[in-house]
Amino acid sequence: MKTRTAWNLALASAAAIGLAACQNTTSPAGSTSTSSSSADATSTAASGAEPAIAAHASAVIPRPAQVVAGEGRFVFGPQTRLVVAADDAAARRVAEDFAARVQQLRGFAPSIDSGGKAGADAIVFALDPKSAAGDEAYTLDIGRDGVRVQARAAAGLFYGAVTLWQLATADGGKGAASIAAQRIDDAPRFVWRGLMLDVARHFRSVDEVKSVIDQMALHKLNTFHWHLTDDQGWRVEIKKYPRLTEVGGCRILAGAAGRDAEGKPKPYCGYYTQEQIRDVVRYAAERHITVVPEIEMPGHAQSAIAAYPELGVTDVVRKAPPVSPDWGVHTYLYGVDDSTFGFLENVLDEVVGLFPSRYIHIGGDEAAKDQWIASPNVQAKIKSLGLKDEMALQSWFVGRIAGHLQKHDRILLGWDEILEGGKLPASATVMSWRGTKGAVEAARDGHDVVVAPDRQLYLDYVQSDRDDEPSGRFPISTLRDFYQFSVVPAELDAAQSKHVLGAQANLWAEHRRSFERIQTALYPRLDALSEVVWSPQARIDWNDFQQRLAAQMARYRAQDVKASDVAYAVKFKVEDGADGAAPKLALSNQTGFGEIRYRTDGQDPGVDAPLYTQPLAATLPLDLVATTFVDGKAISAPRRFSARDLSDLSTRTSAGLRPCREGYNLRLEDDAAIEGKGDGARASLTTNLIDPCWIYEGARLDGVGRIEVRVGQVPYNFQLWHDTKNIVTRKAELGGALEVRVDDCKSAPIARLPLAEAKRSDGLSTLQAALPKLAGRHDLCFVFASGGHDPLWALDRVTLRPAAN
Repeated sequence: MKTRTAWNLALASAAAIGLAACQNTTSPAGSTSTSSSSADATSTAASGAEPAIAAHASAVIPRPAQVVAGEGRFVFGPQTRLVVAADDAAARRVAEDFAARVQQLRGFAPSIDSGGKAGADAIVFALDPKSAAGDEAYTLDIGRDGVRVQARAAAGLFYGAVTLWQLATADGGKGAASIAAQRIDDAPRFVWRGLMLDVARHFRSVDEVKSVIDQMALHKLNTFHWHLTDDQGWRVEIKKYPRLTEVGGCRILAGAAGRDAEGKPKPYCGYYTQEQIRDVVRYAAERHITVVPEIEMPGHAQSAIAAYPELGVTDVVRKAPPVSPDWGVHTYLYGVDDSTFGFLENVLDEVVGLFPSRYIHIGGDEAAKDQWIASPNVQAKIKSLGLKDEMALQSWFVGRIAGHLQKHDRILLGWDEILEGGKLPASATVMSWRGTKGAVEAARDGHDVVVAPDRQLYLDYVQSDRDDEPSGRFPISTLRDFYQFSVVPAELDAAQSKHVLGAQANLWAEHRRSFERIQTALYPRLDALSEVVWSPQARIDWNDFQQRLAAQMARYRAQDVKASDVAYAVKFKVEDGADGAAPKLALSNQTGFGEIRYRTDGQDPGVDAPLYTQPLAATLPLDLVATTFVDGKAISAPRRFSARDLSDLSTRTSAGLRPCREGYNLRLEDDAAIEGKGDGARASLTTNLIDPCWIYEGARLDGVGRIEVRVGQVPYNFQLWHDTKNIVTRKAELGGALEVRVDDCKSAPIARLPLAEAKRSDGLSTLQAALPKLAGRHDLCFVFASGGHDPLWALDRVTLRPAAN
């Protein structure tokens, strides 16, 4: 081994690689949490010739309302019959769906026996009007002598079949299985169990949308909120107005992503035909999911105004805007004259013909009033109506649209801004996204509400501060954050609480370019939401949920669903050795759940690999791979920590650097491939839209003589409305530079890394510079002095290197 110099000792104590979790762990790394409830315990006694593979007794998500253990097990295999009444078409559809799902995961499809009799080889699906109250309630009775799924309505029968399917696939294996005997009586806690998917920012194919609907159904969610229009795209065909999709359905992406190989603009387009819409609605209905469309108004209207400029505030905006390539708050609003309302009513007439949902979502959020304020025509309208101001005008606007929807026997649904500016129509329902304040106000006024607060239930927030975390918004929103969400605001009394229909998670897609990124944002946080909105409050149990989620993660893999494993992914942290001893490498995961097993030869660990119990000696060179296991099965993908020399221990990624300020912190996917060519892998960079400034905390600088920084640039395609004036820029000298400062971000730079070469690359570039001789620990501050804010510069990683000999 090489002699340990002062430089080696300094770097050996560098801070976290892979980063600490946003929460403390709930149990020591290397231990397996167990359920605090024994209500779902079942007998393990064998019944007959039991298959070698046995399903987990209670691996159902969401957790059923009541489970009573039985004796023995039901043997489920190719010989199993699915029995339905000969004249019960609805029950047969449920049985066919169940058989198809079993075929997909276990590799066999039980036969369907119309008019057959119950027996030890039979699963009976039965609709009975005398069953438990509620169309979504069901009873599932599993015994060694057969299974019966019973409900009052088709929805309940479907949910009973889903529960049985989960029990039958809990082991993640193929072939026959055995299911512990038990009786389940179940019904949902809330009537609105929703998910919103934004396809305006990044379009998703019909098959991808159906995939999301499938997973919703398997989690007993029943409302799919489809965000179809916004400033960045109009995605639904309207026959009367073809330019909405011909023009409004296309935009030019910002930056390198919007250019082809020859540098020419590359349109990004997509919309759904009316036949495709009907197909998705029909597909969802077969899975007992209602599709609620959202047509944004009066704001988020730029794509529509790009197609038909006469819809806008024409005495202020005199030419058509482009369909926006930017994210954020835009200022294009619909005008308020009768011709614009005629357009909106015609659009809604076609929309209600496509969607049978009782609710039509009209948005109503983030309607920046700048153009209305500047318009003499709009001001005259406000005066003629006797209204106080622009807020009151929006309330009047919402009321007029609500009246039109009432003619179709539909209910207007809008974001909580529709409460502002005046009396909301009595029939309107409010979706509260700016916390729960809007839900409280609306419920107290007698309106039904759906809670969907951004900091608690937005799926575009990042799930960790790991360096392999995909793009998204901050602050961090973990799996446990979702699970601990309380649906009914504490401020409401019993009578007001009855107006809370339920809750909904929202996935905005600005930073989710691919379907894989959509999936990792959804799952498994959607599992947590499903339990919060279905299961009785008394059945919410974090430790028990994690036990059941282990089986669900295996189901995701079997279905080729790209669920995120970040809650269980191993992270690595370099720790100082005591009294100058060799440094240690600590392993943990975000939840503290499961067993961590590792190998030091670069190979993936199996269940027989060493069990992590305490920090390991960080002996270099190091190539350590670690995985979290539960009940002998991997619940996370392997994660690697490699270090060739002690310089590698000093590396911090952008996720590992502290932003200099709170608010407007994002993890952005680069607009170009890492190498700057083609459509290859892109880097995810953590930055701040107001002031891209980072701090490397507690850098040990003894022996350090050089710094190496990898940087990237992304287009500043963000509209920050009134916050634009707060953007920080720094004067550029000689083409601009990345400045390194010590301890105080306002101090004089100790190094400047020129940006000239990096400006010529769409991908990432590595900059280097010498550092003055410094001793001890110091915070290093990094800021870009580039003379402007577009492009937006960002750090990818920082490495400290020794002084040259």
